[in-house]
Amino acid sequence: MYTALLGVLLLVFPVSTKELLTNGGFEDSSHWHCTHIHCTLSPDSVAGQHSLRVSQRHHDTEGPAQDLTTVKRGGRYTASVYVKLMNDEAHVLGQSAMFNIQFVFKDKTSDMYLPMAHMPLVRASDGWVHLVGDFVVPEKDIQLSRVKIFGPHPSVDYLVDSATVTELPPLDPHWKDGTYRVIQAVRKSNIHLSITLENGLDPQKVTIKIDQLKHGFPFGTAVNSNLYLHGTEPRYNDFINKHFNWAVLENNLKWKANAPRANTSFYDSAVDTIKELRSHGIKVRGHCLVWSSETFLPTWVRTLRGDDLRRAVIHRIDEAMKRTHGLVEHWDVNNENLHGQWFQEVLQDRDYNLELFRIAHQADPGVKLFLNDNKVVARGANVQAYLAQATEFKNAHVGLYGIGAQTHFRDMTAPDPYLIKNHLDTLAKTGLPIWITELDLYHPDEKTRADWYETALRSMFGHPAVEGIMIWGFWSKKQWRGEPASLVSGDNFRINSAGQRFLHLLEHDWMTHAERNVTDTGTQFSVHGFHGDYDVTVLYNGHEVHQARQTFTLGKNDTHINIHVPKLGANIIG
Repeated sequence: MYTALLGVLLLVFPVSTKELLTNGGFEDSSHWHCTHIHCTLSPDSVAGQHSLRVSQRHHDTEGPAQDLTTVKRGGRYTASVYVKLMNDEAHVLGQSAMFNIQFVFKDKTSDMYLPMAHMPLVRASDGWVHLVGDFVVPEKDIQLSRVKIFGPHPSVDYLVDSATVTELPPLDPHWKDGTYRVIQAVRKSNIHLSITLENGLDPQKVTIKIDQLKHGFPFGTAVNSNLYLHGTEPRYNDFINKHFNWAVLENNLKWKANAPRANTSFYDSAVDTIKELRSHGIKVRGHCLVWSSETFLPTWVRTLRGDDLRRAVIHRIDEAMKRTHGLVEHWDVNNENLHGQWFQEVLQDRDYNLELFRIAHQADPGVKLFLNDNKVVARGANVQAYLAQATEFKNAHVGLYGIGAQTHFRDMTAPDPYLIKNHLDTLAKTGLPIWITELDLYHPDEKTRADWYETALRSMFGHPAVEGIMIWGFWSKKQWRGEPASLVSGDNFRINSAGQRFLHLLEHDWMTHAERNVTDTGTQFSVHGFHGDYDVTVLYNGHEVHQARQTFTLGKNDTHINIHVPKLGANIIG
């Protein structure tokens, strides 16, 4: 679906350069620290003569480690390692295999176990598994950096081989050129206008105005349901209603909110919020039917097992989808299934995540169903795992429509357009639409934050596989990361520098407004416009001709508009 369009992207993912690891081939055990664990050489290898066997561990975070001396502030790196499990843990569906890095910064803060590459549900029968990913170092001075290969339960021994950490070249300052070409090719179509004038009208006095009223591309935000429905801050509602055409409720459609106790049902607040949003022309995503992490499930659900749990899940999905039938366009079905497999583990059913989609698709075949996960665009640790999961779901024909990418950028870490493109390219191999479902980033300086938001937005809007972009809140008082992630600041509801940049992109750079004089263009001309709803008005001698006004919607196909300008008289406004 997107293969031809991907060719429009002229950004080339840069080739890795400098290798940071020593003895990544494990031909001996030098340079690797095996503190409190046992490491021996094994003849079973991916390349060369040996790999490293890891055993006698006491915790899943223990594993071979190596200190790096050349990782630098703001640096960009790729990482790769092969892992092979030697045994499985009884009654466990699979193990996490992780290649992580730890930072200790000169300000005495630390960042523990940042994932560079991760694969969930690995089993011994999988053989050698390739973990591949990338990372961006925070904009902080580094005192120590250490990589570690770990993840499986301590009872599981494993082999590691062919580990690499390599630096990427500096960013090309002209990276925007590629995204601009994609935006022109994918987000816009031609408006062909033909003008006819009744006899006696002077062409020199005829002006045609083409004004875009609303985006066709989805730009949305997370909405605090209680504030939007019952709050005392009208500017919050006004900002949403004016600047967004899509929304998602932060918490009010989650299982915990709808059924905090067994045999309870609280949907009215969510449904009323959705109806109010829709009354303003705003479409809504449903988030989320279930969540794969025990922490985010109702307490009473965590106690269920076997058929009782299965029945509870069916009831939850059926009830949520019936209460929102015809009100939401999407549903995130099983949130963050890469990072948690609670239902699969408790039911001892590796494919129950597929069953959840079958249940949802049967409950409402008309709504579009999504996977939704993190560290798959903003970060690179789970991109390959997400590609594998999405491909599995697509091939299983369980009703999957698209891929949701949460896209929470790490604190003090600038979005990298090359890495974003690479991650999106990888996920686009499925042929499925991608939605950026929970975009935000973090920097206390609002001008830097503005630059970073622009980089992220251009990279995403400028990728052909991206079908919608949702930010996860905009007001500092209600944004989960506070002021350093906000577009609007404080009690005075000030649109800060990041918000001004955001709105300039959406409502200036990516909206079409054109004015043509018939004498200059002739009676037939074209305008290359962004997809969306339009209003065409005709001015004669500076006054609007009422009967010549037209409205239309420009989609992916070119649109032809015929405008007849009648004789003067009552048709002139003003």
